[in-house]
Amino acid sequence: MFGPVPRDDAARGSARHACLVFGLWLAACSSALGCKTTTSGEAQPETTQRASQKNPQPQPARVELLPPGADPISVTVEVVETPEARQRGLMYRKQLAPDAGMLFLFERSEHHAFWMHNTLIPLDMIFITPDWRILGIVENATPLTDTSRSVPGDSQYVLEVNAGFARRHGLQAGTSLRYIPATPGS
Repeated sequence: MFGPVPRDDAARGSARHACLVFGLWLAACSSALGCKTTTSGEAQPETTQRASQKNPQPQPARVELLPPGADPISVTVEVVETPEARQRGLMYRKQLAPDAGMLFLFERSEHHAFWMHNTLIPLDMIFITPDWRILGIVENATPLTDTSRSVPGDSQYVLEVNAGFARRHGLQAGTSLRYIPATPGS
């Protein structure tokens, strides 16, 4: 039932107690939510710092190549895992950024062969073993050709990059790599 607030001393004491409890609760919530008090006494959320911790920026997938005696080389990669995406690959692309590539992931290690059908840019094809080492490299694959290209042995991954990349960075069989999957933002 609603009505006027009683004015006796017991009621005033209960109201003071309720206000004190509410004030303590509000202070605790402000602290827990990362608020800071300004000079005027207002609670302001520290949104910038908290937001960056709770909502990290998405990071694209990368491959780091680790040639002996040299700095790591980072390549931002598009990852393809389905048969349809692998068949399309880099077809119809007119350019590829110098530090970009496409990483083909296969379910198992076996002999893989690639072609350049409808691929408009020359590529290096880096065949990779299940333990992330370079098995072999097909350098400077000619665009718009249907010639089958492969290296001897079984690979589970293939990294395609711009032609000349492997030579420019001194990559060779046995060079280690590390795959860093994409991290989604929240």
